Amino acid sequence: MAYFQELPNISYPSLLSANNKVEDRIIVKNLFKRSKLRTDVDQSITAFNYYYIEQGMRPDTLAQELYGDSELDWVVLTSNNIINVRDQWPLEHDNLHEYMLDKYGSDQNILGIHHSETIKIVDEYNRVILKGGLEVDANFTFTFIGAVTSSTGSLVEVNFGGSNSNTITPVASITNYDYETKQNEKKRRIKILKPEYLPLFLTNHKNIMNYSRSSDYISRKLKSTHNPRTRGV
Repeated sequence: MAYFQELPNISYPSLLSANNKVEDRIIVKNLFKRSKLRTDVDQSITAFNYYYIEQGMRPDTLAQELYGDSELDWVVLTSNNIINVRDQWPLEHDNLHEYMLDKYGSDQNILGIHHSETIKIVDEYNRVILKGGLEVDANFTFTFIGAVTSSTGSLVEVNFGGSNSNTITPVASITNYDYETKQNEKKRRIKILKPEYLPLFLTNHKNIMNYSRSSDYISRKLKSTHNPRTRGV
């Protein structure tokens, strides 16, 4: 079932020409009507599996793989509250590079520093003293009583004790490339509605796409809008 197939219509006054009659109308899709997962389903941990989006995987190919219907790509998107596929779906390597070039202007700028993050610090008992990945100033320092026993680009091990004060700079520089790549990778882990919940979701979607009775109601799939010409506008 294609998403736009279930979208209801609006009978809209035709203002394309001043010669149009007051009763002239056009039928358009109501693009503002949008369905979402029922709250009880969305919050149910049993209704979903987690899925890692591989390179080259699109919403339609994923829907074909999961539900046997590529036109159910909107179910994949709705399950993850994805409205803008271009911004919210992970980019392939070449497209990601093009995105970075457009954002930062050159390959040299892509390798520029975006921000600084802490390097994880643990003590001799492997207890975390400072979390890694916290955004800090480039000149951030950490002072403790003891000594550094091991240090790499991702981990610092210290031994507390003695009387000597030690100040270190457990900071890593994160390039624009590192930052954008990490943000893109985060988008690869999504929720997938289990196939057994699909009929319930599709029924709920159809009900949401029906109009309720009102002064503008014509049918379940059609309502009218007021014509400004009849109000002296």
